[in-house]
Amino acid sequence: MAARKIIHVDLDAFFASVEQTDNPQLKGRPVIVGGSIKRRGVVSTASYEARKFGVHSAQPIAQARKLCPQGVFLKVRMDRYREISRRILKILSSYTPKLEPVSIDEAFLDITGCEKLFGKAEDIAREIKTRIKKEVGLSCSMGVAPNKFLAKMASDMKKPDGLVMVREDEKESFLANLPVGKIWGVGKVTERKLQQMGIYTIGELRELSFSRLEHTFGKLGGRLYTLCRGIDDSPVITNKEIKSISGETTFPHDISERKILEKTLYQLSANVAKRLGNEDLWARSIQLKVRFSDFTTITRSHTYEEATKLAESIWQRAKELLDKRVNLSSRKVRLIGVAAFNLAGQKQTELFTQHKVEKLERAVVKIERKFGARGIRKGSTL
Repeated sequence: MAARKIIHVDLDAFFASVEQTDNPQLKGRPVIVGGSIKRRGVVSTASYEARKFGVHSAQPIAQARKLCPQGVFLKVRMDRYREISRRILKILSSYTPKLEPVSIDEAFLDITGCEKLFGKAEDIAREIKTRIKKEVGLSCSMGVAPNKFLAKMASDMKKPDGLVMVREDEKESFLANLPVGKIWGVGKVTERKLQQMGIYTIGELRELSFSRLEHTFGKLGGRLYTLCRGIDDSPVITNKEIKSISGETTFPHDISERKILEKTLYQLSANVAKRLGNEDLWARSIQLKVRFSDFTTITRSHTYEEATKLAESIWQRAKELLDKRVNLSSRKVRLIGVAAFNLAGQKQTELFTQHKVEKLERAVVKIERKFGARGIRKGSTL
């Protein structure tokens, strides 16, 4: 059986790069995309210029400002990033139907057998890089290998704008000197445990027997045994199922006012409903997330007989969870979030009342498209 040809595409500093492409004046400047410092937000993406100052993803915005005061700090424009992501996926899908989007800025392609149409795997990868740069204006890092694990590892090797090939007979030498923490499934705890065993590199991990790894790490041990040898049979999964859609916000300061909580819940519910509508999905389960001022975090969820994708319904269900299953008492809230899950492509039942609300919400979307998000507002958010 011929070796597979898998490409991993990873867009470089995606959010920041989109901002630099949309506004050429930002080219070469340290761009940090994330939340507001007033809302105690975090960095979503930092351009490579900003990373030189120690700025990185998931870092508090306040810390990023201290490290890079000359940086350009921008809010997240998720709708724009999704639009660009869709354009790139369209380019990728023109080479193979076996396409697996992993996130908004990365994807796997299985191009096995496509060489007769488009040339060698490396040539296909280079052509894709060229098209993304020319048609969208962004650079990407790519790995080409016999499986997903190696392709992902390869794309990380020469960022930004790199292309690394790993052939079947090169996989063990390619992995040998890489740290064990690079392996899928190896978090800080597992990495520390391996280091305590004297294992720091993937090559050293190969010296451990299957039985010892399984005895020490259970099911993960068997996975480590195959991955450290560059073996990964996982397929590229097309039409990957969306399991949940969520949104959350951190308040500028800890609050206890129920009216503010309910207003914020509505805004989050409306955003979740919009994304459900875009995907034509209905949700039977709603989850509420609350983080208190002491960083204690709780989640409460409920599954309903009637599926919904309507903002009003999601809000009412989230509000019910807040009212009945969260003891606020005198505690202040730092963060609140809403998630819709247990998703399906079609609602299970049809209610006339929901049909009317759905028509109303479609009208709202049209008004927003014409006049902007502030063109219409619900009374409860005023």
